[in-house]
Amino acid sequence: MHDLLVSYYPILIFMGLSALITAALLLVPALVAPSNPDPEKNAPYECGFEAFDDARMKFDVKFYLVAILFIIFDLEVAFLFPWAVAFGEVGLFGFWSMMFFLAVLTIGFAYEWRKGALDWD
Repeated sequence: MHDLLVSYYPILIFMGLSALITAALLLVPALVAPSNPDPEKNAPYECGFEAFDDARMKFDVKFYLVAILFIIFDLEVAFLFPWAVAFGEVGLFGFWSMMFFLAVLTIGFAYEWRKGALDWD
């Protein structure tokens, strides 16, 4: 039984070092970094409205459409690369499954384009 427990020592050491590094990465910046944000840092960046304002204010729908567009391209890359690597093994069914997937993504992209999410006037 003692030999079985000894075999788990590397895992315990790894978990201990991970906890130590995590604590250091969380505590050291909190102690060292200054915390005095200026008005430029709190200014609107990409969201288009003032930070720390009312949470129930009207929000432009184009930001949601851009988020959907990002998800479309992110999913496409996340599924297309492994499919291309294993292209020889997936066969005809895998080929047509990916074509269907790409068709659905193309329809989503066409919807975004038609709604004007790509036009920032």
